[in-house]
Formats: sequence, structure tokens, C-alpha cells
Amino acid sequence: MILARRRPKFLPDPDQGESSFLGDLLRSETVGGAIALAAAAAALIWANIDISTYQHFRHVKLGPLDIEQWAADGALSIFFFVAGLELKREFLVGSLRKPADAAVPVVAAACGVAVPALIYVIANHGTSNLGGWAIPAATDIAFALAVLAVVGSALPTQLRAFLLTLAVVDDLIVIAIIAVFYSSSISLWWLLAALACGTAYFVLQQQRVTTGLVYLPLAAGMWWSVHESGIHATIAGVALGLLTRVLPDPDEPRSPAERLEHRIVPISAGVAVPFFALMSAGVVLTGGFGLARQPIVLGVALGLVLGKPVGILGGSWLLTRFTRAEIDEDVSWRDLVGVAILAGVGFTVSLLVSDLSFAGVRREEAKTAVLLGSLIAAVVAGLILRRRNREHASS
Repeated sequence: MILARRRPKFLPDPDQGESSFLGDLLRSETVGGAIALAAAAAALIWANIDISTYQHFRHVKLGPLDIEQWAADGALSIFFFVAGLELKREFLVGSLRKPADAAVPVVAAACGVAVPALIYVIANHGTSNLGGWAIPAATDIAFALAVLAVVGSALPTQLRAFLLTLAVVDDLIVIAIIAVFYSSSISLWWLLAALACGTAYFVLQQQRVTTGLVYLPLAAGMWWSVHESGIHATIAGVALGLLTRVLPDPDEPRSPAERLEHRIVPISAGVAVPFFALMSAGVVLTGGFGLARQPIVLGVALGLVLGKPVGILGGSWLLTRFTRAEIDEDVSWRDLVGVAILAGVGFTVSLLVSDLSFAGVRREEAKTAVLLGSLIAAVVAGLILRRRNREHASS
């Protein structure tokens, strides 16, 4: 008997978690990065053609928040939920499981946060702009991995692992910075409500409850409680990711974290991050070369383009020079130069911190610097890594 071939589904089955053409496409690092880049370009064009309609659209009210707030507090919470899942997986079963293996990228990430912040503070010394010190500290995982995927097909797989570990630790540090330094006055009652929702979510995970209808109200309740508590709402996304069970049971083909990541990554890459980019990257490009002399622009751009590679390479070299830690034998220091520069692609999280740090003209200057610095870092890193890719391919 000849069995009829099943035609592949374009959209996933929400009950079975099956793959689909669209879902698999959006899980591709290059496609997700390209969509977010297109959204940022659309925002720039829109804002520079008609800033009034762009601003009006961003401030249209939808329920308790306006569209700009839904993008920054809501859509990015999905992005940070995926980041939380990645963080927990890396800590339990990934590259951060063994401290000895993770030592170099962890120290590199810490130095890659500290040096850009220091450069920003130096550039803005004596001004009232010091609140933006964390803007150049972030690395955008999605964009960095997308660039590496485009130009680095023949590069060692350990190099991607190094970049992923570095970016994950970088995200963890910046998430902590947002929680500590960019939160308003804390409401204890709302914080306790968030804690109650998180505890219930964790208990249900441990009890192996799999019904999504139970988790969705808890996730929404925790998100809103964190928002109302005075802590930035994206922290709820990270916390829920960290509370999700990562290790599968013996009778489970995949863990809850893996199943959730499989389903949510297309939403994050195809909807959430592009939506945030569309609502955040629309800055009016005026001022010409005079803009480059503004302390905020100098601090952010130099922090991303110069501070990131100096911090990452310096931290890696010092650790390998004065301890027994070492980089993988298949990875050369010339490879690390390209990756260190690539880490200067801040984009998503840097735009978020710009929104949290400033308002008005200063916020526009910070966002312009983020876009400029990220673009320079991506282009320079792409050229270096493409050359390294050719050398690896021919060896």
C-alpha cells in the first residue's frame, strides 16, 4: 500500500508544536535580523518624511498603554523571555555549565560592558548626560549572530559558541543594570503580586502541568504586576524564562523550555523585535557633522565601536595571560578581533536603554548614535570576519 505524502504545514499546529515553513524561516538568524533591520529602516524613513504622523501613531492609546509603550514594555518582554530561556539553558546544559569553559567569554563580556560605559562617562564628564552610561553596554544577540551567520560559514563553530556565551552574559549584566538603575520607585504590593504569579508559575512547572491556558494568565499577571511595581516590565519576561524547566524528564523528547523556545522565537524574531524597532528607531537625522560632536553621540558611538572590542579583547587577553584559562585551540586571536568588533552591534537593547535614559532631543541623539555605532560595528566586523572566513575555507 502506498501512503500519501503529507504536505508540510505553512503554519504550526499549536497543540503539537510542529514546525512550519514560516516558523522555520523566522528561526533563521539571518532572516530575523533582516526583518528587524527592515523595520528600523522603515522607521527612519517614516520619521524623516513625516515626523508628526510617526509621533502621533506611537502615542495612540490601546488600553492602559500607548503603542510605543506596548512596543517597549510588551513586545520586548517576549524577546527577553527568549533571552531568559537561553540564559537558563546555558547555565544548566550549555557553555556556562562549566566555569572553566565559560571563564574567558564571561570575563570578556564583563569587560565589554565596563569599558564602553567608561568611555561614555569620559565623553560626557561635566554634563548632565551621565544617566546614559549603560546605552553602549549591550550587545544585540540576534543581530550579532545574524551577521556571523551571513559571513562566517567556514569559521570554527567554537567562535559562534564564544559569541553566543559572551552575548548571553552581556544580556544578563544589562538586564541587571535595567532592574537596578532604570527602575522608578518600587511598589511593594505590586512586587509581591508579581512574586506570587512567578511562584505559581514555578510550582506548575515542577508539577509538570503542560496546559497553556493555565500559564498565560499567570504570565500576563506577572508582567502587569512588574510593570506597575516600578521595575521595567521586560524583567518579567526574563524571570519567567528563568523559571521555566530546562531539563527534560526521561519520558520527554523535549523540555518545556525547548518547546516554548521553538514556538516563541518566530514570534520574537518576526513580530516583537521588528515592532519595537519600528516604534523606537524613528529618529530625525539632522545636524550633519555637528551631531557627531555632541557628547552623547560621541560617548555612545565610541563606546560601541571602540569600547566593546577593547573591553572584550583586553579582558580575554588579561585572563589568558595571568591565569590558566585559554581560548579554544581552533580559534585564533584574529578571529576574536572580528567577534569583539561585532559585539558592538547594540541595536535592540541599546535603543531600549536610550528610551529609559533620556527624553526629547537627548534621546534622539542617543538613538542616532546607537544606529550609527551599530552599523559601523556590523560593517567593519563583517569585512574582517569575511576575510577570516576565506582563510579558514582555504585551509
